[in-house]
Amino acid sequence: MRAKNSATATPTIAVTGADRTGGTVSAGGTVSAGSVGGAGSPGAPVAADLATATSGRLTDPLPRGTVLAALGVLSFSLTFPSTVWGLESFGPWSLVAVRSTLAALIAGAFLLAGRVPLPERRHWAGLAVVAGGVVIGFPLLTTLALRTSTTSHAAVVVGLLPLTTAAFAALRTKRRPSRTFWFAAVAGAVVVLAFTVQQSGGAVSQGDLYLFGALLVCAAGYTEGGRLARLMPGWHVIGWALILCLPLMAVGSAVALSVEPVRLNAHGVIGLVWVAAGSTFFGLYVWYRGMASIGIPKASQLQLAQPLLTLVWSVVLLGETLPLAAPLAAVAVLVCIAVTQRARS
Repeated sequence: MRAKNSATATPTIAVTGADRTGGTVSAGGTVSAGSVGGAGSPGAPVAADLATATSGRLTDPLPRGTVLAALGVLSFSLTFPSTVWGLESFGPWSLVAVRSTLAALIAGAFLLAGRVPLPERRHWAGLAVVAGGVVIGFPLLTTLALRTSTTSHAAVVVGLLPLTTAAFAALRTKRRPSRTFWFAAVAGAVVVLAFTVQQSGGAVSQGDLYLFGALLVCAAGYTEGGRLARLMPGWHVIGWALILCLPLMAVGSAVALSVEPVRLNAHGVIGLVWVAAGSTFFGLYVWYRGMASIGIPKASQLQLAQPLLTLVWSVVLLGETLPLAAPLAAVAVLVCIAVTQRARS
């Protein structure tokens, strides 16, 4: 069967009937192989348990696909620093509501331009789960966390997202990953928990609770998105999830902007534009195009660099001073993720 990307007229990919995209997307900026990604956030290359790797003949050239997937990872790595900039001008509720509204308008324009038909009625419940976890839950909770947590701290904690999604995917599909898989997943969780306690002076802070909550809701959205991505192109999944949230987010924008103070400056505007158009839309678009070209396994390896890139941006753009524990913990978590990927294959 041949599947055509609805956003363009010419590129096509040949895929199997079961795998039309093989991936999912996060609005925070976090996207991952086999999961629906965000935004805003580090990807989770683990819901491939729900949508197995693309196995058909791929017609796009490998170098072009690698560049596109790398652009997606680069876009997602800027989500947290852009959120911090956005908070200079907007309150947390305003930033999330306006961000989602703008992203939904952009997605709607592309869906209309591509004449993409409405999803079947049976898919709307799943899209609601994706919307609640990826479009609303993850951006809101991470934005609230970033009022008190540093970007580098948040990047390490949310780096646990792939392993969290792995657990949700295993429960959703009722599969039994190997003991090696679970050992690596638990080890990664222990590393992150130890890091948060050490950085918070022996206790878990309110910001950490927001981040842990973000992990749970985003993993649920990723997992359900992985199921839907077997039935429709992945960017359609996030596009319709955004459209589903548009009425609520439009009203939320009006209410939040009337209640929270707005202090426009260059950083705030740039941050808002990037999390809406860059992380939530452009990043997801190029990520899916690239993943369709090079396949899930290779794209997953590229996304392992995302937490470390966010650490770099926290220093370059925000002037944060990294504690030694941050890069060490990030590398340890990435090793655990790599082990889980091998254990699943």
